[in-house]
Amino acid sequence: MTETRKKMDPKTKTVFQTLCVVVFMGAMTAAAVPFYDWFCRVTGFGGATVQADAGSETILDDVIRIRFDASTASDMPWEFRPMVPHVEIRIGETGLAFYEAYNPTDHPIAGTASFNVAPFDTGGYFVKIACFCFEMQVLQPGERVEMPVTFFVDPEIQNDPETVDTPAITLSYTFHVTDMPEDYAALEAVN
Repeated sequence: MTETRKKMDPKTKTVFQTLCVVVFMGAMTAAAVPFYDWFCRVTGFGGATVQADAGSETILDDVIRIRFDASTASDMPWEFRPMVPHVEIRIGETGLAFYEAYNPTDHPIAGTASFNVAPFDTGGYFVKIACFCFEMQVLQPGERVEMPVTFFVDPEIQNDPETVDTPAITLSYTFHVTDMPEDYAALEAVN
């Protein structure tokens, strides 16, 4: 019994292969952003920080300065600033800092904060326990809020030749306008 195999026309084969490449590249593009975000959070690459549920069990005598920076995207009308410019903490010690946001407009605005640390090599050692950046923030007209961030610097920073002599880490946030949550928009429509 001979099997009849249908051969594909060379032009059709080329179109099919090109289509497959386009679909594959599209899928890779769609997956790149979430994968890169996950990779940066896990490794601290590009200044992304790490998350933890609790503070460090080890606290060293070495002190490091943590500087705080705040900015807003060009379309974000909020005023946003750190409450203090810096703190000095022992490595491994849990720190607490506050940022202040103010909505000077006459309408509610939702925002989310993106963040990083510098120098970038320290991102994997800067650990956030709790942060306003993990959730969307909605500020009413004229509302001013203080938002906490709880963190520590992992003592392993002292075992990395790239970071052992780091005198300071800068924690930077940028607030961006975000679409109002659907449940909030529905509540506003009722009122």
